Amino acid sequence: MAARLLLALLWLFQWLPLTMQAAVGSGLGALLHRFARSRRRIAERNVELCFPRMAEHDRAALVREHFRWLGRSLLERGLLLYAPRERLRRLIHVEGDVTLAERSGRPVMWLAPHFMALDVAGAAILLFQRRKGISIYQAQSDPVMDAALRRGRLRLGNAEIFARDHAAKALVRAIRKGDGFFNLPDMDFGERDAAFVPFFGVPAATLLAPSRLARMLGMVVQPVIAEILPGGRGYRVTFEEPLAGFPTDDALADTAALNRWIETEIAKRPAQYLWVHKRFKTRPAGEPSLYDA
Repeated sequence: MAARLLLALLWLFQWLPLTMQAAVGSGLGALLHRFARSRRRIAERNVELCFPRMAEHDRAALVREHFRWLGRSLLERGLLLYAPRERLRRLIHVEGDVTLAERSGRPVMWLAPHFMALDVAGAAILLFQRRKGISIYQAQSDPVMDAALRRGRLRLGNAEIFARDHAAKALVRAIRKGDGFFNLPDMDFGERDAAFVPFFGVPAATLLAPSRLARMLGMVVQPVIAEILPGGRGYRVTFEEPLAGFPTDDALADTAALNRWIETEIAKRPAQYLWVHKRFKTRPAGEPSLYDA
């Protein structure tokens, strides 16, 4: 019942002008910053680990701003779930070579770090170019919410998603057919198929799959960055030039290079990165946890 009520509220909310949605979302974020203490502590710890030389009051300000963007991203999800295609096309401002995958003779991997507008990047791929887009999803514990998110990610058409636990073979077959792969490289999924690679100088369990998959299938890797614009100005999705010299035969070096690139992008818009995720949850053997709980 709670999930159905939340989805109904998102459906109603998405009819409002984006300026109003942005204001309400920012207010929600301020409330979350105050009352969602466990998530706030995670964000504070991540920012402390990644920016140890930043003054304490500046780190606190960064976390407060982050929660305002987080509130917006949560409430504006209704647009991605329910808004007409034409409205989304007006709100999403695309820059760079969005149609690279249409012209490429090799399969394309769209590499998208976890910024607040991540799902907007996925929508832009389906709205502004014709190559089929595929991705991996993490199933939600609530079946109603899981079904709604699946429908939302598929409703724009020309897309397919694979459950993370059973994705490998189906994903490879789809890429070999020419589908473009929307890949999210920067979450902690444990030690399986991962290595401890520096992220802002802190060893972080990081998937080696982007390098290994790109090398195995001869993929072009195109970075994609999505950001929420202030007020009601919409969203910007930038399709950057493909990574030069990537992949190599050294997956560990490739993954370290990807983390350095993500660090550079975070420095441009630090408050919009997903700081409430325990990026350093998995530790090398013998190391204590970096979080309180």
